[in-house]
Amino acid sequence: MTKCLIDKISGLYAGDKLTFRDKLASGIDNKSRMATLEVFGDRVAGDAQADPKHHGGPDRVLHHFPREHYGHYRRMGLITAGQDAPAMGENISSVGLTEADIHIGDILSFGEVELQVTQPRSPCFKLNHQYSQRDFALAMQQTGMSGWFYRVLKPGIISCQDALILKQRRTDISVAEAMTLYFRPEFDAAAYDRLLSCEGLAASWVGSLQRRLERGSIEDWQMRLYGPDSLALN
Repeated sequence: MTKCLIDKISGLYAGDKLTFRDKLASGIDNKSRMATLEVFGDRVAGDAQADPKHHGGPDRVLHHFPREHYGHYRRMGLITAGQDAPAMGENISSVGLTEADIHIGDILSFGEVELQVTQPRSPCFKLNHQYSQRDFALAMQQTGMSGWFYRVLKPGIISCQDALILKQRRTDISVAEAMTLYFRPEFDAAAYDRLLSCEGLAASWVGSLQRRLERGSIEDWQMRLYGPDSLALN
């Protein structure tokens, strides 16, 4: 299977500054437009994450976020008219490709680079601070407009002029469905087994799903969605 998903993307972004707000460190608000990105197996040159436990690493080297989602969030009253790419901290921005079009495990070529889709973004409380909206992370979790992450199978250079090509489809679960299955509020062993069968799924999601099945319950999402009480937005 070879299919061109996007002829030309909207933008590439990177940034190595981690200054943020509310006593938090984050790279989400420090991305700049780049003509090219130099992509390695575990990082992007000139890009940084403040929390390597939950961001970055080999399963989350690049974050791809559909630019049209900004319009949806504006219509929901969650962001302002001036907030646009790369305000989600994304590395890749595009129009015409959403979570419904991309599957977990998809292998794509992008310039010199070969990528594999690993997981949707798991929304965290820093988004609430980025947009001064207490429930922004929860809204992203519920709408599924999160974007997705890539691992790097072949490093190299990508540019804004490069096409994004689907080379292989390894699973039948889209990123949109993965969001629905993973973030369903009720415990669902069958859903977790389906996700665990996905070739290429990020190791952190595999571990989380296995722990749910062992415990028979879902982990508490409060800290991820709202952060420490001392930093919570009113």
